Formats: sequence, C-alpha cells, structure tokens
Amino acid sequence: MGNREDLLRGAKQCLVERGWARTTVRDIAAAAGVSHAAIGYHFGSRDALLTRALVEAVDELGDQLAGRAPGGEPQERWQALIDSFTTHRALWVAQIEAVVQAERSPEVREHLAAGQREARDGLGGSVPLALLSGLMLQWLVDPEHGPSGADVVAGLPSALDLPETGHLPETGHLPEADHLPEADHLPEADH
Repeated sequence: MGNREDLLRGAKQCLVERGWARTTVRDIAAAAGVSHAAIGYHFGSRDALLTRALVEAVDELGDQLAGRAPGGEPQERWQALIDSFTTHRALWVAQIEAVVQAERSPEVREHLAAGQREARDGLGGSVPLALLSGLMLQWLVDPEHGPSGADVVAGLPSALDLPETGHLPETGHLPEADHLPEADHLPEADH
C-alpha cells in the first residue's frame, strides 16, 4: 500500500475512533504510519482527506448493505439501512459532523455535495435520500423509538397526505416548483 492509501485507511480509522471534529493531522499520520506532510502532498488538507475517507467509507457500507437485502422487499431494504445506524454508528455520526463542517468550508461542502449526488443515484432519488437522513437522525438521537423498516414502508402513504396546518396554501397542496422563490431571492441566514 502507498502513502495515499495508508492515509485513507488511517483517516477512516480516526473518523470511527475520534470523530471528525476531534481528528487531527497528527492522529491521521500516526494511524497511517506516515509523515503528516504527506496529507498536504496527497490531499491538500485534512478536511479534503477526511471528506474523501468519509465518502469511501460510506460507499463501502453501501456495498455491504446492498449484499444484505438485494432485491428484497422494501421493508427489508430499509431495515438493512436502519440496522447500520447501530452497527456503524460512528460512521453515521461522522457524517453529521462533516455536514456541520461544510457550513464553514466550501471544500468540504463541495465534496459532500458530490457524495450526496452519488447517494441519490444509488438510492433512486432525492426523496429516499431525505428519508434516509431523517431516519438516521431519529436513530442516532433516540434509538429506542426509531421506526423499523416495516414502519417506514407502512408510513409512506400517510406522509404523502400532509395535514393542513395553516401554513400551506388554501388548496392544501404544496406550491408548484415554479411558484417557489429562487434561491438567490431567499433571505440571508445569520452566520
């Protein structure tokens, strides 16, 4: 294995053991058995290396999960994903940490956005990815009450019939995309 591969392996190990925020350049170099200068040479920065390692680790997990319930019933496929929130908890937490880092790092944001595009393709669109993200948060925060794969599939029809809350137009339907404000016309967030 070369330094680049060693660094990726070391970064994956650090993400699981220390998390994104607590992993230092020295930690990665020590886990990889290489000089910390190699990080800059091969990846440019710690964040670029951690992002690449996270994307690869999630891809590897996706490959594992695909083998667990290939072509199975929808609730079995969702349950395989849900089970990974426990068996690979540290990896999912590292993803949450990376998202927080992306708020202040265009480099991390760019890499994570590319990873999300890949995930959309792998999951079949933006809605399954949004569902996966919401499930992940529920399971990481309150695993005793997180939904099962069967709950997810059973709840989808009711999720499509949104309750009237007074926040939707009188029709009870969400506005069409061409009636939503453009992103550049939205108010700026306070930073």
